[in-house]
This record gives sequence, C-alpha cells and structure tokens, in this order.
Amino acid sequence: MTYPASPNNTNEPRHVRPDAVLLWAGGIATAVVAALIALVGILVCRWTLGIPILAPSRDGAWGSAHTSEYVLAVALIALAATGIMYLLMLGTPSPGMFFGWIIGLATVVAVVYPFSTSAPLDQKVATAAVDLVIGIAIGSLLSAVAAHSIRDIPPRDRRDGRDGRPYGAPPYDAPAYDPDATKPVYPPSRTPGERGEWR
Repeated sequence: MTYPASPNNTNEPRHVRPDAVLLWAGGIATAVVAALIALVGILVCRWTLGIPILAPSRDGAWGSAHTSEYVLAVALIALAATGIMYLLMLGTPSPGMFFGWIIGLATVVAVVYPFSTSAPLDQKVATAAVDLVIGIAIGSLLSAVAAHSIRDIPPRDRRDGRDGRPYGAPPYDAPAYDPDATKPVYPPSRTPGERGEWR
C-alpha cells in the first residue's frame, strides 16, 4: 500500500491519516468474509470430499462444536488484523509492507501447524489449504480496504501539537509589514525666529 503523490505539488509532503470508520467497516466485512470462507471450506472438505477435518466423520457435514469455534476464531483474527493495520497506518512509514509480512508469516504458521498433529495426511492437507485461503483473503481484503481509507488532512487541521499553529508557522507573531515605516520622517522646516534664536 502506497500513498499517491499530492495532486497540487509533488514536492510538498502529504499529511494523511486513516479514516477509522471506513477502515473498521471494511474490517468487519473482512471478518464476515473470512468466517464464510472457513465455513465453506469445512463443508466442502467434510461433505463433498469426505475429509473429516476438525471432527470425526460421524458428526456429519457440519461437525462438532469445534467447527463453530473455528469459524468464530477466524472472524476474531480478521478483526485483530484490522486493529494491527490501523496501528501500523498511524505510526509506521510503510504500513502495507509491515502488514504484508505480519499476515504472510501468520499464514505460514497456520498452514504448517496442522502437519505437527497426529491427524491423517489428507486431513492435514485439507486444513492447511483452508487456512491458506483464509490468510490470503484477510491479507488482500484488508490491504485494499486500507488503501481506500486514506484521507488528506486539510491545511487548517495540520497542527504541530504544541501551540496550535499550522505546520511551518513561525513560533512568534511577526509584525505586519508597513511600507511607510521604512521612510525617514523629517521635522517641519522652521525659520530662526520660529526656533527662538533671535527676533
């Protein structure tokens, strides 16, 4: 995720901030999509492919309570990822790069973890595939949401946080320029009698 150049002056640094409402609305939508991906993945594996992931095959296409816990956990992970993205956008220069690394490494852990269990190989592969799709969905959706939630800070709102002045303003009240102030002022001409020297 990169910030586009300023349309008015490309040499002027941009002051941007994330729109929290848009970002979190997109994060909630991402959580719903991720939860649905988890649910569809479980149903496809258990019902269509006959691979009983998360629960024994006797528990049917839905499985046991572990299925509900898994779907809920995926939604919470998406919301947590939204919070991470929001913090990165507030405090890091390249939030998209850091977020990509975080989501990428977390997805690798989720994909590798099933192979550390004692489940059959087909269940390991199916669970890893579902986790991979979920990780890709969360990363891509939140990156797109973050890119569309960037807003420019208007110049009147660009305060430096110390005395309420705009960025780049002098720390003192400069006097107004008066073009007549630089002209010399001469006293009016008087005769010797007017100055009291003689009469």
